[in-house]
Amino acid sequence: MHTNVESNPLLDRLPPHLKQYIKAQDYEQYTPINQAVWRYVMRKNVDYLSKVAHESYVMGLKKTGISIDNIPSMYGMNRILKEIGWAAVAVDGFIPPNAFMEFQAYKVLVIASDIRQLENIEYTPAPDIIHEGAGHAPIIASPDYAEYLRRFGEIGAKAISSAHDMEMYEAVRTLSILKEADGITQEAIDAAERSVEQLQNKEVQPSEIALIRNLHWWTVEYGMVGTVENPKIYGAGLLSSIGESTWCMTDEVKKIPYSIDAAYQEFDITKPQPQLFVTPDFAYLMQVLEEFAGTMAVRKGGWRGLKKLIESKQIGTLELNTGLQVSGIFTEMIQNDDNEVVYFATQGETALSYREKELIGHGVNRYKNGFSSPLGKLKGINLSIENMGPRDLKAYDFYDGKPISFEYESGITVSGLNVTGMRNLGGQLMLIQFTDCTVTYGDKILHDPSMGDFDLVIGSQIVSAFAGAADFLSFDLITHLAETNTVRPTLSEKEDTLNRLYQQVRLQRESNQIDNESLLEVFASLQKDYPQDWLCALEIYELTKDTAVLAHLKEVQNRREQVAHLITNGLELIQ
Repeated sequence: MHTNVESNPLLDRLPPHLKQYIKAQDYEQYTPINQAVWRYVMRKNVDYLSKVAHESYVMGLKKTGISIDNIPSMYGMNRILKEIGWAAVAVDGFIPPNAFMEFQAYKVLVIASDIRQLENIEYTPAPDIIHEGAGHAPIIASPDYAEYLRRFGEIGAKAISSAHDMEMYEAVRTLSILKEADGITQEAIDAAERSVEQLQNKEVQPSEIALIRNLHWWTVEYGMVGTVENPKIYGAGLLSSIGESTWCMTDEVKKIPYSIDAAYQEFDITKPQPQLFVTPDFAYLMQVLEEFAGTMAVRKGGWRGLKKLIESKQIGTLELNTGLQVSGIFTEMIQNDDNEVVYFATQGETALSYREKELIGHGVNRYKNGFSSPLGKLKGINLSIENMGPRDLKAYDFYDGKPISFEYESGITVSGLNVTGMRNLGGQLMLIQFTDCTVTYGDKILHDPSMGDFDLVIGSQIVSAFAGAADFLSFDLITHLAETNTVRPTLSEKEDTLNRLYQQVRLQRESNQIDNESLLEVFASLQKDYPQDWLCALEIYELTKDTAVLAHLKEVQNRREQVAHLITNGLELIQ
């Protein structure tokens, strides 16, 4: 079985800062018990979801080649997804929200390659291959839903996050890892849950990424489609949870017509959801997404957009009405009485771009220690520099090689030698380079000749502000180092022996050469050494229909109330 990801044209296009999250699937990590868990969930899902899921689900299973009997390999998934214009990559659990969204924008499914433990067969807070492979992959066979997913990623990747979001991301990632790991004490899990709860209860203004993550949760993860009275399932979280997919169809779960209000409905990833949103169709999802995008800084810009970038303390980009883009970590802005931004500053590495391409010579090597510039119209003439024609520019001495001094309406003054200017495709000036330059605001010196050359960005309005760099090649973004990593279980001798019993059953089923005598020997070992196990016994009963095995399963049902319904469901599938 292949352990590496099959190449795909979409994967080849991924930028380096996304490729850093990709890991080899390592198919050999899956134990026979893991394979049995996958098979049980998939058999139950296909049987049940064919009745309650959106019609594209079962069709999508066939289109994407998701097997009921075997955990899918990334090699096979990429070969088949290529036919519907998508790809898939394996990652280690949760990845940062913006990166997750950006993968979607490139039409790449992010799949956590680990699989839930048998104890968490119904639901796990950790992303796993059942959730991603059996939940997300089939539904993208629907073209209108697939386009919604891609567009969501495109918009979500631009959403500005906050420092609180990153704290929350690390806390949830830690909790999900601990809940799926072997040998973790209840005290450690309780501490991780308290950490998540404390952050959830912290009163903070929700960031754009927090709001759009809510939309993602109530659609892509836990969405229903149709009518409130007769909804169908399409969210991957429901499609991959044999417990919640059943519970969500009961009257105990409140059904709400989907709207932009879902962006303001928080969720608890560690618990089943008490309410769900129902969209009339997939086209309406796009309508709400575009409505939400209209509230974001990427479309509104202005001082609020810059304020969000400053509060995020991460690399972001503002775009001016001339098309010039400034990317860096923003730290300061000055506003006039009308709340318009008249000055901004970054700290550390900064880059200037136009149409998502870095301006040659205006990258982080030039702006290692930050960048700043005034904005606005010139005083006394009510005209911005970008709107000046050739005669205006000459009249006001904006001429290469000439000294110039001018004042903005804000009171900021610029005085220096105009070296040269850069224009956009429309012919507007968007950057002027000065030497021997002084920039002042009242009695405050914003730049003086000792600080080197001064580059003045030309623009009177911030038309867009968004997360990340305009040109992702401007910065070294390959810096991902999660504070926590998925814990790989080390099997004890007893666990290893149990897996060998599962493997014997699996091999007989796959070869279609059933030897009842040897299967009943496996069953005898189970009864003697693993009396709590139920899934291997269920698989043996499926092949032998032996009454002693059935009696054992009934006895386990009586002893283990928490798995009684799982055994019942399994027997119903067999019978």
